[in-house]
Amino acid sequence: MKQKNNFKKGFVFKSYEVLNQSPFEKLFEIFKELITHTSGDFDEAIDWLRQLDKEYELTTAEYTIDDFIEDLKTKGYIKEDIDPDGNSGMAITAKTERAIRQQALDHIFGKIKRSGQGNHKSKSPGLGDEHTGDFRNYHFGDALDKVSMTESLRNAQINHGIGNFKLTEDDLVVEETLHKSQMSTVLMIDISHSMILYGEDRITPAKKVAMALAELITTRYPKDTLDIIVFGNDAWQIQIKDLPYLKVGPYHTNTVAGLQLAMDLLRRKRNTNKQIFMITDGKPSCLRLPDGQYYKDSNGLNPYITNKCYAMAQQARKLHIPITTFMIAQDQYLMQFVQEFTRANQGKAFYTGLKGLGEMIFEDYETNRKKRIKG
Repeated sequence: MKQKNNFKKGFVFKSYEVLNQSPFEKLFEIFKELITHTSGDFDEAIDWLRQLDKEYELTTAEYTIDDFIEDLKTKGYIKEDIDPDGNSGMAITAKTERAIRQQALDHIFGKIKRSGQGNHKSKSPGLGDEHTGDFRNYHFGDALDKVSMTESLRNAQINHGIGNFKLTEDDLVVEETLHKSQMSTVLMIDISHSMILYGEDRITPAKKVAMALAELITTRYPKDTLDIIVFGNDAWQIQIKDLPYLKVGPYHTNTVAGLQLAMDLLRRKRNTNKQIFMITDGKPSCLRLPDGQYYKDSNGLNPYITNKCYAMAQQARKLHIPITTFMIAQDQYLMQFVQEFTRANQGKAFYTGLKGLGEMIFEDYETNRKKRIKG
């Protein structure tokens, strides 16, 4: 009698465990997250790490937090630093900054579906280096390296036969390619005081998005450019290396100053494809007047300020610079402002909380990559 097989196929779910992760690697993942939240303050990050260690027993007697700090020194992730007051301490290095950007990229971009490889594809075939799989007859002047030898030999065999085999110009075919265009992006980050109000840290997700976007562009799309500016009472450009240290200030929101600087930067770019991404959570509440004085109004939407914003949106539209606004706040009257602003630019707007902000920006960036604005 044949024995009945009682085993059934199925899935077994259990908690994810990182395989072969050293004690240093385990703590380093947490440290990179903490150093982002503390805006690069090493001592504060380590204090948080010690508190987490007490609560969750992250270390052992064989490998302590002090051992981890020594490894950070040895591996070049931190260095001795002296502040302007002459006090010595530890600070993170450029190596750590790169590691933080890579982690941000993995956390954000790793969650979304990746699109096709290559840089910015235009819709029109022509001279380029992105293969389409379509063929056409060879024309005088076509580059020889674009000739498809397999298809050309096949044509020669069909046209002339094996017995009288020869390859003529009429047999040659070339594969169509798409031109890889370049994209110049300016990312605007609101650093007004409201970005940390109401018990919600909004600046850290914005920093992570900026770091991840910077890492994506520099590694995957090196021909693209990314400029990052912050805006409060005024607007100024920051470098990629400055992102981990970015903090919110006691500022109002001068959206016009940010847009002016963004467009100034993009005017200098030779690329046809240009765009502005703006991350903000509040209404425009500040302008700088010609005499240098600040015009501020935090009570509702001031028509004088909002009309200046609409004018900037229209100006960007004339320059063929689309603006995509990622609005963290969801107050109805602020959404109406963003709708009017978006209409003036014919751009796009996303109304979102902090969750999913990075995925939205990356998906939009990947979508815009595939568009070519013909000037």
